[in-house]
Amino acid sequence: MGKLVAVCDTDESKLSTFSEKYNAQAYPNISALLSREKNIDLIAVCTPNYLHATHTIACFEHGFHVLCEKPMAINISDCMQMMQAGESAGKELFIVKQNRFNPPVIAVKNLLNENKLGIVYSVHLSCIWNRDASYYENTWRGKKEMDGGILYTQFSHFIDLLYWMFGDVQYVKAFTSNFSHRGIIEFEDAGVACLAFKSGALGSIHFTVNSYQKNMEGSLTIVAEKGTVKIGGEYLNNLEYQQMEGPAIENLPGGNSANDYGSYKGSMSNHHLVYEHVSDVLTKGIHNQFGGAYGLKTVEIIEKIYQAADETVG
Repeated sequence: MGKLVAVCDTDESKLSTFSEKYNAQAYPNISALLSREKNIDLIAVCTPNYLHATHTIACFEHGFHVLCEKPMAINISDCMQMMQAGESAGKELFIVKQNRFNPPVIAVKNLLNENKLGIVYSVHLSCIWNRDASYYENTWRGKKEMDGGILYTQFSHFIDLLYWMFGDVQYVKAFTSNFSHRGIIEFEDAGVACLAFKSGALGSIHFTVNSYQKNMEGSLTIVAEKGTVKIGGEYLNNLEYQQMEGPAIENLPGGNSANDYGSYKGSMSNHHLVYEHVSDVLTKGIHNQFGGAYGLKTVEIIEKIYQAADETVG
């Protein structure tokens, strides 16, 4: 599928450990990597949120395809510049959208594609996670201009699914608050939003990083003309219930475990499937299903929510 040939990190200890583990050339900064590596095909941008645009554009200018971690960027302008740079270079831009590979998500997406649920009336997204003070210590996380907010850093994968499965959002009403992270982060630690999709469906989101001690839920409930379905679990990994006009979803594979970072967990670990798709696009010419347009839409919806949350409570 591919070979890791070079790594870059400003942390010398992490750089040394990683490069030795994978027998990859080590670079202390991206400028050194871009100036010296000429035969690589793809660069994965896994830097802090606020650097995604700068690093992605630099990679395009040096002639490389780019796989950028979520969020694509933390404003629409940067997203547009990233897409334009890729088009000018004639190179592919991929945005990591790992939740799309969760088995229950795939199964429900297929139902929607085949119109087996009929008209979607309403959807509810619930993101009940934990990020304590230690998560934000001595890092870019929690700083407004670098991080952007918890919808970008924790929950952009979930927002992507709303667009991917139900289409664009037309109207938003929202409230946010910082309940338990005051003096620790520069933005909200919880919020609620009501959405009106262009399709006519209604939606709601409850998102928080205040869950006591651990992540508890990442769920999506769909109420539609011909069925009601809930994808639940800690990170959209279980089909919690279903009641449908047609045959039930059965025999789903177990899927992968969550990304485990020691003191906290992230979404389901599907990065190898993302890389398989990237490889197929670059070697077999299949359509890029993780292009910049999807990343841009995620950022657009998040911006709408934050712009609508003009009255902070609590």
